Amino acid sequence: MTVESRVVLAGNVIADLVIDVPALPERGSDMIGTRTQLYAGGGFNTLTAARRLGAEAVYAGLHGTGPYGELVRASLAAEGIKTVHPARTDGDTGFCVALVDSGGERTFVTSFGVDARMTSPEAAAIAETVRDGDLVQLSGYGLVMEVNGPLLSALVAGLGDGVHVCFDPAPLVADIPAAVLDPVLARTDWLSCNAREAGLMTGVAAPPEAARMLRERLRDGAGVLVRADKDGCWLAPPGDGDVVHVPGFPVEAVDSNGAGDAHVGAFLALLGQGVGALDAARGANAAAALAVTRRGPATGPTRDELAAFVGPTLAGALRLP
Repeated sequence: MTVESRVVLAGNVIADLVIDVPALPERGSDMIGTRTQLYAGGGFNTLTAARRLGAEAVYAGLHGTGPYGELVRASLAAEGIKTVHPARTDGDTGFCVALVDSGGERTFVTSFGVDARMTSPEAAAIAETVRDGDLVQLSGYGLVMEVNGPLLSALVAGLGDGVHVCFDPAPLVADIPAAVLDPVLARTDWLSCNAREAGLMTGVAAPPEAARMLRERLRDGAGVLVRADKDGCWLAPPGDGDVVHVPGFPVEAVDSNGAGDAHVGAFLALLGQGVGALDAARGANAAAALAVTRRGPATGPTRDELAAFVGPTLAGALRLP
């Protein structure tokens, strides 16, 4: 990978309706939120985290015609993120309701729009866009979709060896059909998931063992990150090296929405800029820590902010100013 590596999202950018609540409401009850915001979300958080650290970012997913589609396009343009497809005229972009409780934990309900109705020509256009050296990011949210899943799986399986496939299985990984998931895992170069998702995929609760087992399911030379929130992450590096714990950075969290996306985007941006996997994981931990100190889903730091947070020694290793 070189400094020209792009982060290309073959996934979904949707609208996030974020509502702060004291606690999750009981079934059948009502609750008044204390704060409500509407943002671009989903894969936007990953792309933004990568873009703010200097990576060229490309959105290769779908977007519709309507208020949510307009929000998505305006948000992408504001961050300098390019798009591949024109707006679909047969419906709007989907949205997600995110309830954030007083402890900073979030709970989602998602309703997809045209972003869940990919066509074969649109999948072919993504393949034509991708070039050697790109880091192609794929989420389990795309694979679980009845229409998009098989198309994205075939797309990823057909990418050349010069393309680096990065897969985040997402919370619905257990619902992805094996016929869709297995070809993606066989082509994945980097898998990044949280501890719950790692447990769903392996049946093992301990993140280090889950990371090792996941690496064994991938092709030779692939690596795994198991994110552990405030505890940082576990790195199973490419090859057969030991699984390493990469400590997190203690902060006071106010909103964990988008923290995992910030971690993924920062990790990919740093990898694409030639930073080694261990240091990139340390930088991703720091980016995620900063993200949870800010309200909103797309709260990844800039290069200057990350450098100031980690200090000169790690900033030098991360090739930050």
